[in-house]
Amino acid sequence: MRSCGGFVARKAHYKYRGRVIGFMYNCTPLPQKPYVHCLMKSPKLTILEKVGYGTGDMAVNVVISSMFLIITYFYTDVFGIKAKDVAMLFLLVRFIDAITDPLMGLITDKITTKWGRYRHYFLFLSVPFGISVFLTFTTPEFDYTGKLIYAYITYILVTIVFTAVTIPYISLIGVLTNDPQERLSANGYRLFFAKVAAFLVSIVVPIMANAFGKDEIARGYQFAMGTMALLGTLLFLFCFFTTRERIEHVIDKKPLVEQVQLLFKNDQWVILTMVCFIGTVGYVIRNSVAIFYAKYYLGGDAGIQSSFMATGVAAAILAMPASTFITKHYCKVKLFKWSQIMVGVISLVMLLLVRPGNVFLAYPFYFALSFIVDLQAPVFWSCIAETVDYGHVKTGKRVSGLAFGGISFAQKAGMGIAGAFVGYLLDFFGYIPDGIQSDFALFGIALMLTVIPGVFHTIMGLLMFRYKITDAYYEQLEASI
Repeated sequence: MRSCGGFVARKAHYKYRGRVIGFMYNCTPLPQKPYVHCLMKSPKLTILEKVGYGTGDMAVNVVISSMFLIITYFYTDVFGIKAKDVAMLFLLVRFIDAITDPLMGLITDKITTKWGRYRHYFLFLSVPFGISVFLTFTTPEFDYTGKLIYAYITYILVTIVFTAVTIPYISLIGVLTNDPQERLSANGYRLFFAKVAAFLVSIVVPIMANAFGKDEIARGYQFAMGTMALLGTLLFLFCFFTTRERIEHVIDKKPLVEQVQLLFKNDQWVILTMVCFIGTVGYVIRNSVAIFYAKYYLGGDAGIQSSFMATGVAAAILAMPASTFITKHYCKVKLFKWSQIMVGVISLVMLLLVRPGNVFLAYPFYFALSFIVDLQAPVFWSCIAETVDYGHVKTGKRVSGLAFGGISFAQKAGMGIAGAFVGYLLDFFGYIPDGIQSDFALFGIALMLTVIPGVFHTIMGLLMFRYKITDAYYEQLEASI
């Protein structure tokens, strides 16, 4: 048997009365692998590249953290929109993501440049990204209707630009390396820098807004978030210049309907998508209401508000290296599911023990909640690429861009639903922007920080009992690719 030019030639003998009188070669095409590794089997990443990869998520989290931590407060207490109108804004804009996220996933599958499949988006969209963030946190001197229209326009703009850089970013880990431990390590760096961004938004933004805004708090927030937007732009550029795409996946040319069908045949991707959506709802509800909890439930000033939010962010930062260390000695899937179930228990205990104004108990409970919640984060983001590989082995066809786009959509759908929940719940409990709150409103704020998100995290943990791609399982999976 010989091979040449993508064909295999098998020698066929011709016999007459038992004697070989001649032969010829029958040529058939070699089977083509849809999955191609370039350079080496399991590329190792340098520290600089892991840092560069991490700073990309720091840029992304300038937006995500502002959405988690301050945008609801900004819209109600600074921008001047009613809580129920904020809820509707968050909910309606998520329908745009139903189109833009899968579309961006398809675009990344189809377009490749000299820089690779994903990195060039950081180069060309970093400036539009920064501008969209700045405009979102600018308060125009319009009447209420004009402000509402402006809020819709700028929030839609930042959502679209955010999608255009986020889908390539979360897909990038799949082409940096295919080593599960390297992916996990890189995601540890990534999430550490993401939490640094959250720390800056929670601490620096309120302090900077008060310092530079003085009597004009809206102008202070414009300046503070403008600074964060500039930082995000520079970080995306740094990510572009310090990372390299090593692995090339040959994408099958499949119609959108077929790709969707293949994704939903991938049971592990479906589980991870549900986990992403449910977990994001709980996460955003808790973090969105943290500033309200510190200001009204604990009776804190701007310093207490900043330090309370920063306590949660500091705990989340510490959870990143802790998660990386634990998963070297303990199953990452077990860590994921049991940590989230524990969040539900601690949330209930916090609601029962922490009374209004009890700063002494509130801080350690919030620290514990934030630390345990984020132990799963490096695990989750390393699992996405593994579910893509799992789907490839299961179906024989690879769906990459739409898989990452679907996860991103689940995350942003969770953000939108959670934002709507917070707005409607604040309205239901009778919240008065920048006013004196009733006991019922205070109880509602406490519920939104503890038990309500705790329920979502518990469901998230229970779903992970159906997830089976451990490191040992993935090694077997990788051998069959």
